[in-house]
Amino acid sequence: MSAATTSLCSTTASLQSKINGFGGLKLQKLSFSPSTSFTSSRRNYRMEVKATSRVDKFSKNDIIVSPSILSANFAKLGEQVKAVELAGCDWIHVDVMDGRFVPNITIGPLVVDALRPVTDLPLDVHLMIVEPDQRVPDFIKAGADIISVHCEQSSTIHLHRAVNQSFIESQVKKISDLRKMCAEKGVNPWIEVDGGVTPKNAYKVIEAGANALVAGSAVFGAKDYAEAIKGIKTSKRPVAVPA
Repeated sequence: MSAATTSLCSTTASLQSKINGFGGLKLQKLSFSPSTSFTSSRRNYRMEVKATSRVDKFSKNDIIVSPSILSANFAKLGEQVKAVELAGCDWIHVDVMDGRFVPNITIGPLVVDALRPVTDLPLDVHLMIVEPDQRVPDFIKAGADIISVHCEQSSTIHLHRAVNQSFIESQVKKISDLRKMCAEKGVNPWIEVDGGVTPKNAYKVIEAGANALVAGSAVFGAKDYAEAIKGIKTSKRPVAVPA
């Protein structure tokens, strides 16, 4: 690993540790370059990973919508993923839960591998699992473009985690604080918000500094995918009506 990469890893780790407890916020993983050594506390990996350009083509000045497949119909998963792609979404969000870090059990690398030939959009994988460092290589090999992990060591704080979460108003200020922290450090990361985002409230996290929004039922539960995605991207604060 180069000095530059080591420095970037240290900066990211430091930043992540400072935002421990920012519910719904995840720092995007560092990109692995070809022949990168991936090291965990229990194993050493030597992987040949091709750098992906799928994420690089998106501007961080734009608003990204990443529909969560947990809200899709798994009997028609490939069909629905293609449908939201054609409707204008940017990434595809894949929530991975192991029944230990969180109570729910969802999917693994096989589903990511099955989705890879279906869409050329970035596969945005969120690992809510114990010891994620042991599984990152599997998801990279399966075709994940973005991998988010949690810095917390204890699973007890995630016992409330469930599908179709409600929007948590208290997190909006934390998003704003995180954006300011990043600006002070001279970095411009993707700040991704996951949980209860809809066309009606998306403006709150956008104004706070988020630029990647995960939406499950707000997209897959909508009659018109394109309208729902556009509504999230263009969400605006309601204009106050004079009394």
